[in-house]
Amino acid sequence: MTEQQEASREAVMTRIGQAVILLHGGDREEARNRFGMLWSEIGEHGDALHRCTLAHYMADAQDDPDDELAWDLRALTAAGALADGRDGEHRDFSAVRSLYPSLHLNLAADYLRLHRPDAARDHLDRARAAARGLDHAGHDGGVRDAIDRLERTMRHEH
Repeated sequence: MTEQQEASREAVMTRIGQAVILLHGGDREEARNRFGMLWSEIGEHGDALHRCTLAHYMADAQDDPDDELAWDLRALTAAGALADGRDGEHRDFSAVRSLYPSLHLNLAADYLRLHRPDAARDHLDRARAAARGLDHAGHDGGVRDAIDRLERTMRHEH
């Protein structure tokens, strides 16, 4: 990869990060607008890491649960392209694998909100399986805690 390509890649991740700051700051509409512009630039076949990251956060910016599900599914599809090398880049696959627990957890929560408990259970099980072998501290520990919380929520709803 050339320096120019690397700089371009970093610029996209910076712009995604700026929109994430807006999202976490409560400006969901502006975050959605920026994510939408970036998605238009990246496209359905752009860099898989960019698509995965962007779709993951775009899902969080949605007000409609069906839209959130659609974006979370896009994130999972892009992660699949990363994991199997379809994006043509040489990636650190351990980093890619670390995305799966969170992606499946988000899908489980989406399906639960949409009153689709079987699909929610399937993705919760996938999240738990994907979380095995990850670090118990930091972000990975937080994902494990979130998996446990969703598990308890699902038990209490049935």
